[in-house]
Amino acid sequence: QVQLVESGGGLVQAGGSLRLSCAASGRIFSINVMGWYRQAPGKQRELVAAATSGGSTNYADSTKGRFTISRDNAKNTVYLQMNSLKPEDTAVYYCHASGLSIAPMITYTNDYWGQGTQVTVSS
Repeated sequence: QVQLVESGGGLVQAGGSLRLSCAASGRIFSINVMGWYRQAPGKQRELVAAATSGGSTNYADSTKGRFTISRDNAKNTVYLQMNSLKPEDTAVYYCHASGLSIAPMITYTNDYWGQGTQVTVSS
């Protein structure tokens, strides 16, 4: 059973910073894509940033230049450094993983999600 456990959310003033972490555990050989999504009240869940095991990254336009995603593949961990936070960044942030392999050539097509961590940015 694979689990994603997030940490690092909280309350911060506008202009401040937070760092989110997400560690995947279980029977894991490698993970192709790890990333972060967020969902604000009354809105759909949206991609924040994603990173492949090879180092490619993708960001939502609203987070480019402010957020930085990074990975430690050996630890199956993904981080999200969030700077210059705005009130509109307030949401529950979810860790996501896909392309998980339990052995070479054995890859699951499932999507895996963490339980979510609240980020609140006050004005």
